[in-house]
Amino acid sequence: MFNALVVTKDDESGKTSAAVSQIGVDQLPEGEVLVAVEYSTVNYKDGLCIGPGGGLVRSWPHVPGIDFAGTVEASEDARYKPGDKVVLTGWRVGENRWGGYAQKARVKADMLVPLPQGLDTRMAMAVGTAGFTAMLAVMALEDHGIKDGPVLVTGAAGGVGSVATAILSKLGHKVAAVTGRPETEDYLRGLGATEIVARGEINETVKRPLESERWGGCVDAVGGAMLARVLGQMMYGASVAAVGLAGGAGLPATVVPFLLRGVNLLGIDSVMQPYDNRVRAWERIARDLPQDKLEAMIRPATLGDLPQLGADILKGQVKGRVVVDVNA
Repeated sequence: MFNALVVTKDDESGKTSAAVSQIGVDQLPEGEVLVAVEYSTVNYKDGLCIGPGGGLVRSWPHVPGIDFAGTVEASEDARYKPGDKVVLTGWRVGENRWGGYAQKARVKADMLVPLPQGLDTRMAMAVGTAGFTAMLAVMALEDHGIKDGPVLVTGAAGGVGSVATAILSKLGHKVAAVTGRPETEDYLRGLGATEIVARGEINETVKRPLESERWGGCVDAVGGAMLARVLGQMMYGASVAAVGLAGGAGLPATVVPFLLRGVNLLGIDSVMQPYDNRVRAWERIARDLPQDKLEAMIRPATLGDLPQLGADILKGQVKGRVVVDVNA
């Protein structure tokens, strides 16, 4: 038996609740690889799954946690042997399938990636799905060419934005970080931001489809009206890597930035990335992420902390990267 955060649903009231319980390996879903989980993280989707109504969960009982890192305990796949360090992001674990908020997880081998040299399991989960997504966004910008100008990062104090800011700074880019919380300015400058942009300055009603060229690239973790406004401020031929929907799925923009300024809008989805791209992204993280800055983002947590943290992240009250030690 081992500990797990289990979300259950009352059939009569429809209410859900989350508590640390003991479960057995025989209760885990089918898969070729059994992993002794060491660390997971807290993401917005985790908050939805833990919160009232169960959010993205479709069947109960359920173990949330959309990513994890740990050590292979048993494997039916030749690619992974007991003792191998592995990391998992995506594939709807923690949503459609039991995830990382347990001391053991059983998954399909294709879902895993070998942990690259230079990262341990704790640091891998300080990166987590948010940092993995940030690296995918940076790689997409590089593939399309970052222009000679500041790179804008929206939602910069969040998980994706924090890691994107640190990576871009490490790579030598000037980073303009957008935040609606003045108290995060020192935090963002510590990550390498050279300019702090008030959210209100960007997130105004779009009055003109094109404005002055300001940004040589953008990692947008917000979407909605903010993304529409940013499109009109990009330099000619610059790219926006869009990763989030916090501002809504609508895009109140015109085709003008695309036609007259050659702006590229790059959609980033971390869920079903091809294996080679996942390996490449994790290797880049090990090489290009300043781990000293990442260390400053970490907020440690245990399984017992998760119900409150799930509520806090839905309220926008979680800064940086929560690293959950499932064995603490």
